[in-house]
Amino acid sequence: MSSKLVIDTNVFISALISPKGASRALLRSCLQGQYQPLMGTALFLEYESILSRSEVMARCPLPKADIEILFAALMSVSQWIQVYYLWRPNLRDEADNHLVELAIAGNADAIVTQNLKDFQRAELFFPQLSILTPEALIVE
Repeated sequence: MSSKLVIDTNVFISALISPKGASRALLRSCLQGQYQPLMGTALFLEYESILSRSEVMARCPLPKADIEILFAALMSVSQWIQVYYLWRPNLRDEADNHLVELAIAGNADAIVTQNLKDFQRAELFFPQLSILTPEALIVE
């Protein structure tokens, strides 16, 4: 059984911008079925918002049509999770709480993010949930 992951938008953007690296390798692994990405409403809307920002797209070497195809491919392999319970307050940055809630609702093994510091000093502790960078996950 593949590990269930919540992939922060910063990892997806990093995979789009850089053709090499752990974020791209993680995205490729998800598309090949090695990991099971989880998706919920808040995360989906965050992805859509990021992909509509011209300053982000200007840094990406892929044409917009290819980015849309890649996003659709990621959605096609993602498991949609309904979040029924909000774990608040938890993180200092309110904008990141939805990632923890999605991970807990979907019984994820890890949240994969470039911003580990955003998850430090959480008010709640979930011992079964790891917070990892793409590099740490790929090395495991």
